[in-house]
Amino acid sequence: MLFGRVRGTAVCTIKYPDLVGKKFLMVEPLDKDLNPTGSLQIAVDVVHAGHGDLCVMVRSREAALAMKDNTFVPVDLALIGIVDELVVHEDGNFDLTLKKGTTHYS
Repeated sequence: MLFGRVRGTAVCTIKYPDLVGKKFLMVEPLDKDLNPTGSLQIAVDVVHAGHGDLCVMVRSREAALAMKDNTFVPVDLALIGIVDELVVHEDGNFDLTLKKGTTHYS
């Protein structure tokens, strides 16, 4: 799994039929210190993330499996979680405390 920060929205006028109704977001990949690690990428959003959200992402087959209805879709990056709180200690260990979120998955 990877971290990413939502930076914008991608609008598609034509989509693969099983992706109709799915939201695509521009995501900036982040390293373990939450610093940018590459160029913006497009991800399918299955958790209703918003601009600026810190998200957990998966690639490849796991991204396709994240689709609720159809798992055989041409998806290579998916947002599968919104990070509510992440505490990283100096030694590299971290504590994760989830707070009640704003999406209907919370």
